[in-house]
Amino acid sequence: MTLTATAGTPAPPSRVGPASLRRRRTLGLAACVVGVLLAVVASLAFGARVVGWDDVVAGVLHPDTSDIAQAAVRSRVARTVLGLLVGAALGLGGAVLQGLTRNPLADPALLGISSGASLAVVLGIMLLGLSTLTQYVWFAFAGATIAALLVYAIGSLGREGATPLKLALAGAATTAALGSGVSMVLLSRTDVLDTFRFWQVGSLGRASFAELAQVAPFLVVGAVLAVGCARGMDALALGDDVAVGLGQHVTAVRAVGALAAVLLCGTAVAAAGPIGFVGLVVPHLARTFTGPSHRWLLPVSAALGAALLLAADVVGRVVARPQEVEVGIVTAVLGAPVFIAIIRRHKVREL
Repeated sequence: MTLTATAGTPAPPSRVGPASLRRRRTLGLAACVVGVLLAVVASLAFGARVVGWDDVVAGVLHPDTSDIAQAAVRSRVARTVLGLLVGAALGLGGAVLQGLTRNPLADPALLGISSGASLAVVLGIMLLGLSTLTQYVWFAFAGATIAALLVYAIGSLGREGATPLKLALAGAATTAALGSGVSMVLLSRTDVLDTFRFWQVGSLGRASFAELAQVAPFLVVGAVLAVGCARGMDALALGDDVAVGLGQHVTAVRAVGALAAVLLCGTAVAAAGPIGFVGLVVPHLARTFTGPSHRWLLPVSAALGAALLLAADVVGRVVARPQEVEVGIVTAVLGAPVFIAIIRRHKVREL
């Protein structure tokens, strides 16, 4: 696939002046922050139970546990925070992967990271009886790391090395193989399937403050590493030779960036399941505000990912009352047409 303007490839000369670009970036970041705030309010106010605005305020500030409406609002607080963290991690991780691989289609699902984490967790459940989020996180890290290394090793074969197209093909093949492994385990062990099935579709419904405390440190470390690579990824977008000429240590930038992506995406998968499309779509949406600069792209992608995932979770809770549609299903339904619109906007020349 070839795009006229892609992540990590030299962009055509911009017709936007520095002042206009700075204003557009500032307005874009401000719009994302407003979107996050609106999504937070909606996440606290809407759910299976209809509550009043006074119950929302009281449920957050001084909840009365004997009041069902306020208790419902209180239970949504942890879910809201988890949605913010996971959405930000997926948006940030997708932007890092697209920058490192110079591939506009790179995301945790395409490069096998989500599938590797899933297979490691399901094997851990089957063989060792994993049952806690902390255990899931470490196995997800291991699976995501092995899958990422495998995709890079396969994509590096041949004379040209790890080109964006070869990485995408290697990632697609690895994802298919790992997905088959997950299906094989689940079909042979119904007890594992019962534990795994709600996690597999991607859900925020099991959030608790104890789980938040377990995953937050990993996400913070991943975010700090990602932001620290921003300048290096800007140089990588110009090509390895130019990046070296600008004083960047290409191998170190790629290694630290890959570690950041594994931390962010592996933790997000462990906490909420393999949620698709957020890591793929969000960086493209963010780029319409920020341009190619990763110093702006990364924070806007994090804010936009948080708002998008939280909004999708609210939609899933509202459309099927009193039941709910898992957020992973909603993001897939909403993300596909958005991504098609992005592809059309960038005038894809061939597939």
